[in-house]
Amino acid sequence: MNEHMSRPVAAGRAGVAGLLGATVVSGLLFTPVFGLAALVIPLLVVALLGYGCYELCARRTALVPWRPILVLVTGLLGLIESVLFATTTGGLPTAATMGSLGRGLTRGWLLTLQSTLPARPDAEQVLFVPLAVLLAVALGLEILLRLRKPLPALLPSLAVAGLAQAYQALTGLTAMLAALAYLAPAGLLLWAGRAARPTTRSTRSTRPGAVRPPSWAGVVLALPTVIGVLAGAVALGGLDPASREPYRLADGHPAPPPPGGLTNPLDEIASRLADPGQEVFRYRSDADVGRWRLVVLDDFDGATWSADTRLQRMGTRLAAVPGSTVDSAEVRLRDSSGPWLPSQPNPVSVDGAAPLVDQSAGTLLSTAGGGETRYTLTWSAPEAEAGRLGAAEVDTRLAGGLGGLGAVPDEISQLAHDAVRGLRPTFQTALQLERFLGENYRVAVGDTLPTGNGWPQLRRFLTETKRGTSEQFAAAYVVLARIAGIPARLVVGYQGSTETEGGFHVVRNRDVLAWPEVAVAGVGWVPLDPTATAGRAERPQSGLDKAATQARHQLPPENQLLPPQLPPGQQEEAGDASNGGGSHPWWAMTAAVPAALVCWLGGVPLAKAVRARRRRRRHGADGVLGAWAEARDRLCAHNVPYRIGMTPRDLAESAGSVLGERAREPMARLAGVLDIALWSGAAVSDGAVAGAWTEVRELRRGLATRPVPARLRAALEPRTLLPRPGRPTSP
Repeated sequence: MNEHMSRPVAAGRAGVAGLLGATVVSGLLFTPVFGLAALVIPLLVVALLGYGCYELCARRTALVPWRPILVLVTGLLGLIESVLFATTTGGLPTAATMGSLGRGLTRGWLLTLQSTLPARPDAEQVLFVPLAVLLAVALGLEILLRLRKPLPALLPSLAVAGLAQAYQALTGLTAMLAALAYLAPAGLLLWAGRAARPTTRSTRSTRPGAVRPPSWAGVVLALPTVIGVLAGAVALGGLDPASREPYRLADGHPAPPPPGGLTNPLDEIASRLADPGQEVFRYRSDADVGRWRLVVLDDFDGATWSADTRLQRMGTRLAAVPGSTVDSAEVRLRDSSGPWLPSQPNPVSVDGAAPLVDQSAGTLLSTAGGGETRYTLTWSAPEAEAGRLGAAEVDTRLAGGLGGLGAVPDEISQLAHDAVRGLRPTFQTALQLERFLGENYRVAVGDTLPTGNGWPQLRRFLTETKRGTSEQFAAAYVVLARIAGIPARLVVGYQGSTETEGGFHVVRNRDVLAWPEVAVAGVGWVPLDPTATAGRAERPQSGLDKAATQARHQLPPENQLLPPQLPPGQQEEAGDASNGGGSHPWWAMTAAVPAALVCWLGGVPLAKAVRARRRRRRHGADGVLGAWAEARDRLCAHNVPYRIGMTPRDLAESAGSVLGERAREPMARLAGVLDIALWSGAAVSDGAVAGAWTEVRELRRGLATRPVPARLRAALEPRTLLPRPGRPTSP
């Protein structure tokens, strides 16, 4: 009898150990979020204390009803000693301890969602993971020991695993190894349940800690079920049906801006130049630092420039640009009156401060108040060959490059065309625009400096005074570049200083600078500076600055820049290049009268689907033209005005006025891809075709938000099946 009783007891302990091990592994799936070192100790503490409570209740059956409370209380005490020990007094919890525990329970999950990954393993922030594991341990033990159901006992740990994947999904080999690590203790639990089968009915009914074993059929079904559920939880975040990044909970939880709102450093340039000797900050670095950025402005409504910032709390480290060098600098601000901190385009880490970061812009914002601020910034500095950069295409897919322009004055559009000599959008064209501003406009000096960056001020600068600060130069460059189809954005910051004091470079108000950045395919955002040419200023250069300077020196004279030519060998059939459809199912429109209604309801959507499929199968420039034709026909079906001779950007603005920004933005980006396909003179890559069809999918998503009657009418609109002769014209 003792042998029969010892076997279920040993198997019961193995089952509990398997359950606790599976739950710990589910908590360790948060390793990409916080790192392994921050999680191992608190998770092991929770598991060991949970097992101790199980053994205690197995020996003192009177404590069995209190087991979940014992698990939770001892687990919380263990977390206080292992995570929040610094807030205790001699190991005893204090009011500060309870406050930190409460904040970790209520705010830790949100702070982590708002952070870059890996997040800072601050006690209050990391605490929600072991707390979730503690709750899963308490629930799992009760399901296992009270309900005697091993498989349902795994559900709390699977919930923790799913939560981890929502924060940061594991993919590939890492996901497979994580699944195997979970299945090992889960399999132990199921095996122990089978091994714990008692031989007498009395033993099964009287043993307090015994686990009712599953049947063989249950075991056969259990293992595939556990494997399927865990694999689904791991793969859910990596599922990519539309060529997008895996979904994360963090995508819907940006960090809030600092209290007091955001200032616009662009509006402060003139006032800073009026007091040139005032120190702003100082820095010490072994690297040559050409510029320090404060803010990136990518939206313009005709009156004001704004930043479409997506802020996150700075984690421990961001990924460096592959193949780049990593530099660092110690920065000191005597009075950080504004939230913007001096930064670099690709920050990697910040020590000594916990700022907010916009990764796409490379900007940092302080969450502290005024006063002195000190931090060490590490960043990656990508480089590019001048020859490759000079011949590079622009990248219309980078967000913010082709933002708003407001109501463009008539003469400015012609000025933009003349400035680039009608060239198609390339980086060489961007350099030509920089040369145009540098040679035909001059930097304002003296006591009376022009201010303003809206269309009234830019129109006066471009057509009348031709004199301005970097504020007008940079803003004018960005609007002219966007009109010419070049993706550009405006950056405000400071140029690197040559003045030194006590081993630090001192940056003063006179070093304030605004400059444009152009999106270049395969390189990213490349800084330019038309004021350097206009003012003949020599400034420190590093990274892409040097490559841009070398490409600038290799730029041919204006009289040797050739206007765009049609790509050789591209012959279009009438009505086919713009539609990309070839022959159409005219039988659906000329069927007999009795079948007309059926053909209309079924034939028109089917014909459109077949035509779209044929367009997607095209390659090269024809593939991009097919994407343009598909987007145009969908807009026309939704009553967006279109006429022969409209440029792609004209149609984008027309779509925006009728359907809103969700239709205008993808059309504007598609227009940039189309320009390259028509005017580059080179073969169009499959990546460009895929990018064009990506914008078509974005347009479809925008149209899918329209009311159901409008979408139904568009789906049944037969006139868009008619051929539309003509190739889209250049902007």
